[in-house]
Amino acid sequence: MHRACLISLVCLTSVLTEFRSSSPTEIPQFIDVTGSSGIRFRHVNGDPDEKKYLFEAKGAGAAAFDFDNDGWMDILLVQGSTVDFFRQADNPGPVLYRNKRDGTFEDVTARSGLKARQPGWGMGVTAGDYDNDGFTDIYLTCLGPDLLYHNNGDGTFTDVTGKAGVTDSKWSTSAAFGDYDRDGYLDLYVCNYLEMDFKQLPQPGSGPFCSYLGNPIPCGPKGVPTSPDVLFRNNGDGTFSDVSAKAGIIEKGRGSGLGVIWADVDNDQDLDLYVANDAEPNFLYLNRGDGTFEEKGLITGLALSGDGRGQASMGVDVADYDNDGRLDAFATHFAADYSTLYHNEGNLLWEDATLKAQLHKTYGLLVGWGTRFADFNNDGWKDIYHSNGHVYTFLKKGGFREAYAQPGTFFLNQKNGTFLDASSKAGAGIQAPRSSRGIAFADFDNDGDIDFLVSNMNDTPQLFRNDGISSNHWVMFKTTGTKSNRDGIGARITAVTGELKQIWEIKRTVGIYSASDPRAHFGLGRNDRVDLLKIHWPNGKDQEFKNVGADTHYLLDEEKGLLKEAFSRKGQR
Repeated sequence: MHRACLISLVCLTSVLTEFRSSSPTEIPQFIDVTGSSGIRFRHVNGDPDEKKYLFEAKGAGAAAFDFDNDGWMDILLVQGSTVDFFRQADNPGPVLYRNKRDGTFEDVTARSGLKARQPGWGMGVTAGDYDNDGFTDIYLTCLGPDLLYHNNGDGTFTDVTGKAGVTDSKWSTSAAFGDYDRDGYLDLYVCNYLEMDFKQLPQPGSGPFCSYLGNPIPCGPKGVPTSPDVLFRNNGDGTFSDVSAKAGIIEKGRGSGLGVIWADVDNDQDLDLYVANDAEPNFLYLNRGDGTFEEKGLITGLALSGDGRGQASMGVDVADYDNDGRLDAFATHFAADYSTLYHNEGNLLWEDATLKAQLHKTYGLLVGWGTRFADFNNDGWKDIYHSNGHVYTFLKKGGFREAYAQPGTFFLNQKNGTFLDASSKAGAGIQAPRSSRGIAFADFDNDGDIDFLVSNMNDTPQLFRNDGISSNHWVMFKTTGTKSNRDGIGARITAVTGELKQIWEIKRTVGIYSASDPRAHFGLGRNDRVDLLKIHWPNGKDQEFKNVGADTHYLLDEEKGLLKEAFSRKGQR
């Protein structure tokens, strides 16, 4: 009798624990505020109903960055093109929106200096202060010539691609700034995808890799030659040098790069590279600390799925989701597969923990793209969001299990190594189906929780405001380097509250095609302060601060220390 009561009590406790962890009060609501935001952009990427070539079905990126240094994240949306425009080298340029600090955005493209027409077909964007002048510059990836725009500091940009030596005329997808040699200047990694011969484009249905579910589709990525990625080293004088071969960034096999992350995955205080490859094994380039890298994807477990398959990796992020001090990874994939969660086991080994984390069962029909680990409900544990959308437009006709337009996916961290699929409970907006691609994650309204902007193929973007958990506290930090790079990219921040220790590495590129808010964000749950804050700067300097108050935006300055950031909704800082 006592044994039966004990079993019943254990079961009841388990049920109650599960109910508490998945209670709707802990699930943030993502509200689609696009209609009232002033954003009137519409993406163009070939014929919306017939994609004959793979480049017509791929790119749509966005950036969240503070181009005018007023403390509020602005938005850049990358525009696609058409085959006719591309053949004429007359493709539409990106659109820049300034954050008006009242929930709305203003189109300032015309006076920004960004080109209305450009030689390349826009795919993605990254951001970074490559010359350490205090203003964020942007790099556009394209099918055809990429573009580097220098931020002049007066609200305008100048095309300095040729002068800077970063011209890349391949099919570029994602790019990322990171200071791999710790000289205080941001270097640039560019993912390249497939080779496309516009004199002889492969026609749908014309080869073994040109059909899907019995229907003709754009050919690739299998069966199409891949293009090698490029590493540009910053010379410190406004120019870059291609050091791909010298640094060991040599692809020994096929590499169709779509997503890239700079991160110190081995905890040796320099930045490594994780590259998501489509339909091929992923690359992990470990930084040797002498200006060279060694590719270790296969031996570490990050190249393939747990059952040894090369997946169609697209969006990627690296972060510590279980607060054990080691960086884990997540990569989104194609339909009829699952997006993969890699748990860092230590000693340069990662385990495919997708099934263990209870993520595997939710997949099957989705095609995942932009993604990030972020604490969306400010409870101290990083959740996962990713966008979805198919590439084959024949699915619009219906009659198939897979759909072209797909809803977003939100996984809530259960604090025990598992995640709850809370997609259907986190707001109707993210369930509105689209063919989505890149995501820019940012605290657009400076209220202490993470919002995001989703780029959609041949469609308007969606701006989602996070109506988070008001009873949970938070803290955010903008980093300013002096001896380190001005952005502080690569700095690692540790926040200790009681027994909980969280880490955050500063980066801008995340997911695919897109750049996000570089500020470090920590949810604190019911804690009203950070007991101990530590920061390790890329140049080796360490700082510590105690009893840091919650619900505040701070500036972490490499020389001056911890300062409060002050923002105004009516005027400048």
